[in-house]
Amino acid sequence: MAVRLLSHELSDLCLGKPALRSLSVTSTIADAIEVLKTSDENFVSVWSCNHKKAKTGSGFESAAGFGDDFDDVDDCKCVGKVCMVDVICYLCKDENLVSPSLALKKPVSVLLPKIPGLVIHVEPSCSLLEAIDLILEGAQNLVIPIKTKLSSKRKQHLKPSPTVTIHKGREFCWLTQEDVIRFLLSSIGLFSPIPACSIDALGIISPEILTIEYHSPASAATGAISRALVDQTSVAVVDSEGTLIGEISPFTLACCDETVAAALKTLSSGDLMAYIDCGGPPEDLVRVVSARLKERNLNGMLDHFTMSMTCGGFSSASSSSDEESMTTPVSPLPRSGRISKTTSYSARMVRRSEAIVCHPKSSLIAVMIQAIAHRVNYVWVIEDDCSLVGIVTFSDMLKVFREHLESMA
Repeated sequence: MAVRLLSHELSDLCLGKPALRSLSVTSTIADAIEVLKTSDENFVSVWSCNHKKAKTGSGFESAAGFGDDFDDVDDCKCVGKVCMVDVICYLCKDENLVSPSLALKKPVSVLLPKIPGLVIHVEPSCSLLEAIDLILEGAQNLVIPIKTKLSSKRKQHLKPSPTVTIHKGREFCWLTQEDVIRFLLSSIGLFSPIPACSIDALGIISPEILTIEYHSPASAATGAISRALVDQTSVAVVDSEGTLIGEISPFTLACCDETVAAALKTLSSGDLMAYIDCGGPPEDLVRVVSARLKERNLNGMLDHFTMSMTCGGFSSASSSSDEESMTTPVSPLPRSGRISKTTSYSARMVRRSEAIVCHPKSSLIAVMIQAIAHRVNYVWVIEDDCSLVGIVTFSDMLKVFREHLESMA
C-alpha cells in the first residue's frame, strides 16, 4: 500500500498550486525586494531565459511568447530562488552598508547560492518516490510545468503579468519538502507503526546545530543564518549553559524587510530576537540601531533605515543624536520558560522568534504535525530543563519513510 502511494505522480501534488512568480536573472536586487514585498510567498524564483523565435509565417506573437506562426526555440530554466534573508545577509557586508542604494542596483544573480541542485526541473510524470530521492540528494524545490486557466487566456495573446513565469507556452509551480510531508501525512496510516515511534528511537535527532549566545553580537550569526537558509533550519539562541532561549530563524527574517540588516549588524542576538518579533520592532531598539549606525559612520544605511522607519511610523528613528538612545540597555535574558510548545503561527502572517520545540520521546507524527502547523521545516529537540539536544528536519523524516519502503522491498 505504501509503495502504491509513492508511485503517485507529482502532478497529483500540484493540484491547486499557484503559478510561480519569477524574476529574470538580470533583474536587480531592488526588483526582487519589490516582488517579495507584494508576494504571499517567502521566495521568488529566478530564471535564465534565452528567448529566440524562428518565424514560420505571418502571425501575431504575444508578449508572453505565444504565436501559432512561430516555432519556440527558447531555452528557459529556473536557476534558483531568493528571499529577503538573502538580501539582508548581502546588505550586512561592510561595503554594502556604506552604500545600500548602490548595492540594491546589483543583479539578483549575486544573491544566488553557489550550491548546485537546490532547484531542479522535473516532469509532472515524475513519481513521488523519485521526488523524495531528489530531495534527499539535496534538492529543495522541484520545478514542474502546470496547466492553468491563466495559461489558456494568455495563449489568446493577453498581456502577461511580469512576475508570473510563462515559458514555452507553459506556467510552472514548485514543490517543497513541506508539500511532500503534507502529502505523506494524508496517508500516514500506511506506514504504521513508524509514525507512532519516538524520534529518539528512530535515530533522527541531529546534534549538528547552529547556535549563538544570547548576549553575543547578532552580526556574528550572519554566516550561520546564511547556512541555515540553505539547510532549511535555523540558528538557536542559547544562554551560557546551553539552554535554548529562542532562535534567529530565516523563516522569521523572510517576513521582514531589508532594513533588518541594520539591526543584525548593530544589535545583540537577544535584542535582534525582540526586534524581529511579531508586531514590529520596539521603538527603543529602533533608536539604538539608528544611533549605532551614526556612531559607525554608516550614513548610507542610516539614511535608508531612517526613511524606512519613518514610513513605517517610527519617526523617532531620525533622532539618532539622542544620547539616551546610545545608552539604551539590552533587554534582560528571558527565562527558559518563555518557550511555548503550544504557540501556533503562520510564518508568513505572523513573525515570532520563539522556538518550536519537542522532546526526544515525541512521536514522529506529532513532530510532523507540529512542523507543518508552524510552517517550518524543522523542530528543536530539548530536555525538560530546556537544554538543547538537537534538531529534527523534514529531510530526516523523509529518510525514515524511504528506509521503511526499502525494508519492505
